[in-house]
Amino acid sequence: MSLSDFFSVIKDVPTLLALKKGLKPRPGNMKDSVGLQFSETAKTYRAQTAILFEGESVSWGECNKLANRYAHALQNIGVVRGDAVSIVMQNRIEFIALVVAINKLGAIAGLINTNLRATPLQHCIVTTDSKVCVFGTELSSAIEEVRENVNLTPDQLLAIPNRDDTTPEWATDFQLLSADKSTEDPSTQFESTLAETAFYVFTSGTTGLPKAAVVSNRRFLQLGRLATIAGLRCKVGDRIYLCLPLYHSTGLVVGFSAALCSGAAMFIRRRFSARNFLKDIREHHVTHMIYVGELLRYLHNIPRQSNDSDNPLHTIMGNGLRPDIWDDFKQRFGITRITEFYSASEGNFAFANIMNKDRTVGLTAAKVALVKYDVENDEIVKDDNGRCIEVAPGEPGLCLGHINPSAKFEGYTDPEATKKKILENVFEDGDQWFNSGDLLKTIDVGFALGYTHFQFVDRIGDTYRWRSENVSTNEVAEILNGFEQVAVSNVYGVKVPGTEGRAGMVAISLNEDVDQFDVSGFSKYVAQNLPHFARPVFVRIQTNVETTSTFKVVKKELRADGYDIDKISDPVYVLKKGSVTYEPLDKDFLAAIQQGNAKF
Repeated sequence: MSLSDFFSVIKDVPTLLALKKGLKPRPGNMKDSVGLQFSETAKTYRAQTAILFEGESVSWGECNKLANRYAHALQNIGVVRGDAVSIVMQNRIEFIALVVAINKLGAIAGLINTNLRATPLQHCIVTTDSKVCVFGTELSSAIEEVRENVNLTPDQLLAIPNRDDTTPEWATDFQLLSADKSTEDPSTQFESTLAETAFYVFTSGTTGLPKAAVVSNRRFLQLGRLATIAGLRCKVGDRIYLCLPLYHSTGLVVGFSAALCSGAAMFIRRRFSARNFLKDIREHHVTHMIYVGELLRYLHNIPRQSNDSDNPLHTIMGNGLRPDIWDDFKQRFGITRITEFYSASEGNFAFANIMNKDRTVGLTAAKVALVKYDVENDEIVKDDNGRCIEVAPGEPGLCLGHINPSAKFEGYTDPEATKKKILENVFEDGDQWFNSGDLLKTIDVGFALGYTHFQFVDRIGDTYRWRSENVSTNEVAEILNGFEQVAVSNVYGVKVPGTEGRAGMVAISLNEDVDQFDVSGFSKYVAQNLPHFARPVFVRIQTNVETTSTFKVVKKELRADGYDIDKISDPVYVLKKGSVTYEPLDKDFLAAIQQGNAKF
């Protein structure tokens, strides 16, 4: 252990003590909420900048007045405590004011993915029993498509015009409706408690229609304190870069909450732009940033400039930054602090890298367990007594969070969906644990005051088994991303007739300056850097890469496509048995595979 490592950890002791005090569980009936905290922040930092957006600057005091007008307008049309109000809107100043306004009434904001259309969009509005839907006119066409099926009248479909847009005739202009309303705090905001639901955050819906995860006032404010005290460590005068969708838990529940609890300003973008990233950071003196790993990989892949580190950004917080680019990204852009965290939207625990260690999701104050998981059979391994078995240090295991009074599982609006995420009798009769669905492992980070640190491994279902070995899609992708022609690689398992487990397949997006895929060079790189069982059997060169709104690469369709060159037009290569060189997959060999006659 070096002296610098020792002192860098020791100086965090006051922060750890403050965090322990700040995260001490408060009773659910205690009067506190997002709306109440917003009013307090507005009183303390009334004239300080709260939001910068597309040339506009709004102070905390001004934003609170806007939220109050919205709250009184919603109250006048019948929104009461416990009602759900759907929000379908791009990142804008009005989005923040709306979620605050809804919370001030004790109502619940349903944060809906702006990319949803038709049935999934209708489902999100209906499943939360929304009494009102407020939307940005930039998404009028999406709402018009479902408006007759969501049981809402024109008085309950409220539009906030975007720039010079007009309100559709089938909706009500909410800006006009709220223009003359009171700017005073509504009395209802003083009645809200920590246990009450603040938001519905929808899961991605990769295994069906989106599910509404419950986020309480308590959870939101706890995460805000975590981000403020130990994560971003932001304060008044700092500026937080928010380019993730605000309907997403990382953008709102981490980014907005940190600003709310600290008085720091939010620089909001409608959507992420790698080209304008450093320009934004420099021109607007941005000091902090909220990220997801895929976003940072896009930045990692843009052409390097000698002055990339010449910028005011020094602290970033988010999830999904993979170890293969961690060190380089940190050095290239001059980042001094990376607070990687891990938490499910609906989960009852969180990890955070509050000690600023490298390549880790950090530590947790919650009671968690990593248990053995059979990847091939997709099931938890149990002992002769039917109990789960904890893994050895450094071994990947399914992460479970103990459910207890100080770590409640808030779940979903759907009781059946909530029930499916709870495991019972895990280690003893009657115990309950939240099933994260993710594989994590412990890692050695050096001196850390005895706190165990963890690293994300993979999602269950993403890890596959081939040649009697478990293969992590993330770990393979990180290595393949190191090949000079690769921009992004997406690894997944595919079924091959006549074989056990799943064969590896990778969909690759090439760098923009690549004219032709270097099959020979790639083959040599794979042979040199991956063990035989982890080498992808199939390689697909993608011209168009489908991603989610938070830049995650979509695997569901890729798995469905597989290597069937009769279905896909992208070039596909195969690594045949005994060979170390990929070659184009043709119809004859595809037929042999499908008939179970190909040998791997």
